[in-house]
Amino acid sequence: MTGYLLDTNIALISLVTPERIPADVQRIMQRETCFLSVISYWEVTLKTMKGKLRVRDPQVWWPQTLERLSVTPLLFRPEHVSAVYTLPPIHQDPFDRALIAQAVAERLTIITTDSVMTQYGVDCLRVS
Repeated sequence: MTGYLLDTNIALISLVTPERIPADVQRIMQRETCFLSVISYWEVTLKTMKGKLRVRDPQVWWPQTLERLSVTPLLFRPEHVSAVYTLPPIHQDPFDRALIAQAVAERLTIITTDSVMTQYGVDCLRVS
């Protein structure tokens, strides 16, 4: 598989303040195959439940986000779990580690604002 995996933060920024995404990255997101992981859906749901994120209804957010960003959902499969096991212990965020594992297993480039993700050796397109 080839393409780009949107980090959760990029999906949220793209929906709320798209002007923060540089024009060249916006072009990539419009022209290339992009994925949004079900892990992001899980992260948004849990953070909304804990009051750490303001999303009205994550069950509505997910399909609307897929449609608005024209991205393909990426399921979390057994080979992704295996890839989590092989990652170095750089940081402890389980959502980020799962996304990195998916990118590694699927040979995707992650679009993110997170500088720590670049330390894993996975292809990253970092948005400042």
